[in-house]
Amino acid sequence: MGEALAIRSNEAGRAVGKHEPAVQRLRVLQVILVLGQTNSQYNQHCLPLREVYHISICTYFKPKLDHPAEIQVFAGDDTLRGFFRALDGALAASEYDVIHAHAPHTSTLLTLALLVRPRRWRLRRKLVYTVRDSFHDYKLRNKLLMLPALAFWPRVVFCGHAAQDSYPSLWKRLIGRRARVVQNAADLDRVDRAVAGAVRDRNGGTFEVLSVGRLESVKDPLTLLAALRRVDGERVRLKFVGAGSMQVQLAGEARSAGLENRVELTGLIPRDDVFVRFASTDLFVSASRGEGLPVAVIEAMATGCPVVLSDIPPHRELAEGVDFVPFVALGDAEGFAREIDRFRDMSPAERRAIGQKCQDLARSRFSLPVMHAAYEKVYGELR
Repeated sequence: MGEALAIRSNEAGRAVGKHEPAVQRLRVLQVILVLGQTNSQYNQHCLPLREVYHISICTYFKPKLDHPAEIQVFAGDDTLRGFFRALDGALAASEYDVIHAHAPHTSTLLTLALLVRPRRWRLRRKLVYTVRDSFHDYKLRNKLLMLPALAFWPRVVFCGHAAQDSYPSLWKRLIGRRARVVQNAADLDRVDRAVAGAVRDRNGGTFEVLSVGRLESVKDPLTLLAALRRVDGERVRLKFVGAGSMQVQLAGEARSAGLENRVELTGLIPRDDVFVRFASTDLFVSASRGEGLPVAVIEAMATGCPVVLSDIPPHRELAEGVDFVPFVALGDAEGFAREIDRFRDMSPAERRAIGQKCQDLARSRFSLPVMHAAYEKVYGELR
């Protein structure tokens, strides 16, 4: 059955042919924190599979967007009581083949919900937990919160090899043979649809550098701002897409450095608009100090945008075996400035050639069908 389901995933939901045996659609409950524009669980595990699986979603927070009719949502209300009420409703509504959680908080709360209802404890055989970040990027509280899932759930999936390697030996021994690695991926079809009409001419007089991600210290946006001060040229512009606790500080630093006319902070913008930004910029840069396996980098490469990355294992994993993705030491503003200058000094044709290599890499290794097929194999192991 697992093989048949993998075929359905690779076909991205194509209808079963006349002479093919009918395959029962899996019933999957995705337990996530929030249903929002930037939520990777919704964008990767739910929205693209709504015609392949019977997808239900249980959230802790109130949804921040409308969802297709094919997906059933049991929404929390930003409280513990509201989440447990939503989870009770979800578990009562259907007999699921898989229950998949993606955050330390929801995995622990789900474990508690099963423990206090003995008749539901049998559902533990259907639990899958995905580890979405490297060990050192989690706060101590979150490390402790995910311990029940790592210790007892039937399958623990790491979002990349670097993420798995980051865990201490004792933790990896605790998980043992229940561990699997399924690399993150991007919805390349959605990227293509979004950028189909985007302007591809990046030689408009200014050189645009783009960074996409949470404005938090782990993403190190201040290093990129410091790099901009060292770049040789007033016509280089830096755009930050995202929101976070450092947004006000970053804007203040830009003003203090006299860079307010060369820096744009867009805040959160719709997902498809992010893809258009990738397609119409000259260079994507990530100075991040920690990742699981960064989807934003994959999406940027998928649009044909060249990338410059901080030298961390998850970034190395993305570019394994290739020589066209430059790496810069953590916190090295001078190094990022040199790479920005180097790409700016290239001809548009040279940048397009590198962008094409990035695009080929993303499409050959990090497409959703590849990821979905791997997850279907994991799901099949629970049957």
